[in-house]
Amino acid sequence: MRNVKAILFIKKGKKESISVERNKYAAPQVIVYATAKNEQGIVNLINRRGKEIIKIFQKEDIKFVQNIFKKNRIDETKFKTVQNLGITIDIPKRFKLVDDTGDFLWLRQHLKSGIARGDGTNNILIYSVPLLNEESVADNITIVRDSIGKKHIPGSKEGMYMITEQAYTPFTYKAEIDGKMAYETRGKWEVKNDFMAGPFLNYTVVDKKNNRLIVFEGFTYAPSVNKRNFIFELEAIAKSMKIK
Repeated sequence: MRNVKAILFIKKGKKESISVERNKYAAPQVIVYATAKNEQGIVNLINRRGKEIIKIFQKEDIKFVQNIFKKNRIDETKFKTVQNLGITIDIPKRFKLVDDTGDFLWLRQHLKSGIARGDGTNNILIYSVPLLNEESVADNITIVRDSIGKKHIPGSKEGMYMITEQAYTPFTYKAEIDGKMAYETRGKWEVKNDFMAGPFLNYTVVDKKNNRLIVFEGFTYAPSVNKRNFIFELEAIAKSMKIK
């Protein structure tokens, strides 16, 4: 077990605590020690702080993947939208350009292995919208993404375009990107009047200094396969974004 990159030790000790140690037996590696006085104390500790432990491991996984992406990243300065928004972001070279208007960027990675009904895709969208009311940002995320889908993400026929799947309400949480307040939204997308659908991940960053919202969205189309790893990679890319 010493060679793995994530280890959880649960043990009895004099006081209740959670501590973290990095790179003790291997690199990269994170070891979390969860300590309590007795068995019931350990159960209570895990119940109360289990999500905190999970976030520690997830954060390390994100950093690990980001380090890989940094070594083989797109030169994002060649995209007009990235230049106009004044951001940097680590995107792997396997993503190829679909559209770059100066206000809206769409990149796509083709997925082949194990995908039924032809090739699947992993997609990145980057754009900004004006910050009109900071109090209503979270409430308008779905409205904004649906308007972008109608304008920029067409289906195979006229009248088809990407929308938020209406059968499921997306979940929105407070987040942080580049030290700025943001909202993380996870849900499902579908194509209006068609049968295509899949998961999406949206980060809406409040850039108060420039009176705007910067939006990173990743969405996946991969029928018949587990899409967790694809969404995780999109999360790692999003969290590498820096606003100049």
